[in-house]
Amino acid sequence: MYAAVNGMGLFGMNAFKVTAEIITSKGQPAFDIVGLGDMAVQESKMRIKGALSGVGIGIGGQRITVNLAPADVRKSGSVYDFTIIAAILSVNGIIDEDLSDCAFIGEVSLGGGLTFTAGVLSMAIEAHKCGIKRLFLPKENAREASVVEGLEVYGVENIGEFINHFTKREQIKPEAPYAPDEAFIQISDMAEVKGQPLAKRALEVAAAGFHNVLLIGPPGTGKSMISKRIPSILPPMTFEESMETTGIHSIAGQLDRNNPIMTVRPFRSVSHTASAVGLIGGGSVPKPGEISLAHNGVLFLDELPEFDRRTLETLRQPLEDGVITISRAQGSITYPCDIMLVAAMNPCPCGNYGNPKGNCTCSQKMIQNYLGRISRPVLDRIDIQVEMPQLSYNEISEAKPGESSSAISERVMKAREIQAKRFRGTGIRSNSKITPALLHEMCPMDDSAKKLISDCFDKMGLSARAYDRILKVARTCADLADSEIIRKQDISSAINFRSLDRKYWSN
Repeated sequence: MYAAVNGMGLFGMNAFKVTAEIITSKGQPAFDIVGLGDMAVQESKMRIKGALSGVGIGIGGQRITVNLAPADVRKSGSVYDFTIIAAILSVNGIIDEDLSDCAFIGEVSLGGGLTFTAGVLSMAIEAHKCGIKRLFLPKENAREASVVEGLEVYGVENIGEFINHFTKREQIKPEAPYAPDEAFIQISDMAEVKGQPLAKRALEVAAAGFHNVLLIGPPGTGKSMISKRIPSILPPMTFEESMETTGIHSIAGQLDRNNPIMTVRPFRSVSHTASAVGLIGGGSVPKPGEISLAHNGVLFLDELPEFDRRTLETLRQPLEDGVITISRAQGSITYPCDIMLVAAMNPCPCGNYGNPKGNCTCSQKMIQNYLGRISRPVLDRIDIQVEMPQLSYNEISEAKPGESSSAISERVMKAREIQAKRFRGTGIRSNSKITPALLHEMCPMDDSAKKLISDCFDKMGLSARAYDRILKVARTCADLADSEIIRKQDISSAINFRSLDRKYWSN
């Protein structure tokens, strides 16, 4: 007897269709699974036997061979359990319905229950592309998959319920399409931040152009506080961005099961104890790291010099390209990581170097060693550097709140709308991602702006990368001022935002 049932596989973010071909024959009882499955796939035989015996179905007396096609593609994980069970039920005539328009995803327990499976959204999207009409998966994953239009999603709690559905004893109702709440959830407000007008302006420019930022200042000046409020001034995610970000968090198993679609830009705060694998991703079957989990949002690195230097160096390529590729023996996985990097640091180990209100106890060598943990190539990839001085008593005691996030966000949104029109059809989403080929076309300057950047290029010893990033920041400053031409004041602002490397790293 022969049957074939559809399932889905996942490698990184790449989902693919898998067909479980099954044949039963007379002979010595056996249960073989072929098709380049890993240990988890081979161990599924015990889970499947246990799950079926729980509903009174024994397969111990059969000779069963299952081929997971395509046979030349490696299969990993327990996601094929449900597919193989559906094939066994089909080949034995327990399910006599045509299953060609169905796909089955999920791990089964020994008791027959279907357990939560990571990466379902990517598999559901690919299933729809492959012509699948009905998708059966664990009940806990049903809301997540139901966001895919044109796909009937059935959440299954256990194998008994699944058999009852196809034998017409008790039908499973398809999951209602999930509609995420489109309201912007504002957790904290920029109005709560006392003083620091330059930092607020810098973060407004950064949010408008999705630029990387470095905040430098003594302890207690509000570097972490203001950073955590950046999502409140970023524009809401588009549906496309929401699906991209949700897909990454789904693979990592970090979705809220009650609200499985992410509608608020992520803010990932990473400890300086994080390893390179934790930051950029990895593992035997590579999982996304913090830089990918922050995709379309903010990656916040506090106490930047305390990070291992080799760990920071791994950020250079993904910050430049917006993707991270992890290579393993079974293949290469590419995860998107289009992020806004926000880093904060003290100017020295004690935190008071350059602080007129504090007494620095560090030697010059200690300061140089501390700052030297951040390499010039990493600094070059940070568009905006801003100093946050210690607040005065009047600034701290001021009862009047500052400008609200909603007011800042309104200006940011207008600048983003200008960029959306400018970049239509190019695949570019923000000024920070302008390609070298389009840089001069997208960044026209008046004569005074050209003269200023020309004078500063040699005087400041700018690299080609720094020159490009100054132009991109100036482009954002002009957009916030609703100017199509980059003016002298825009170049001046962009250059001032890159002046701290000369103050702290010039020696």
